[in-house]
Amino acid sequence: MTKDHSKVFLFLDDEKQPIAELETPIVFNFDTNKIPDGEHILKIVSKSMTGREGIRLINFQVKNGPTISVEGLSENDIVEGSLPLMINAYDKGLPKSFVIEGSETPQTVPVWVWVMIMIILAWSAYYLITEYSNGIF
Repeated sequence: MTKDHSKVFLFLDDEKQPIAELETPIVFNFDTNKIPDGEHILKIVSKSMTGREGIRLINFQVKNGPTISVEGLSENDIVEGSLPLMINAYDKGLPKSFVIEGSETPQTVPVWVWVMIMIILAWSAYYLITEYSNGIF
């Protein structure tokens, strides 16, 4: 009894040579550490024993490098003059370890938080003044 297994060829982006040639079914460890950061296409071409061919394209993005965080400038902003920018770059480190120090990007407190604090403080001051003048305290 012969087994009717298809073969799959994995191509990355527009490469002519496959990165892998496998017989199905297979579990394949796709190491993205060897691929530069950015957008890529994985093209999977299958060929059956009868000669029929199937193709599947999968768009994906590799981001193995350090994460870069910028505060003070966003995509498509219209700006003028001098801008204070807060820039941070941090890496995930080794996946088997977790480091708390430096794991988060420091960020400024949003304006809406300051507004809420001011409203609460103003209401508290108003409440204390009105209650004190009514003789409750």
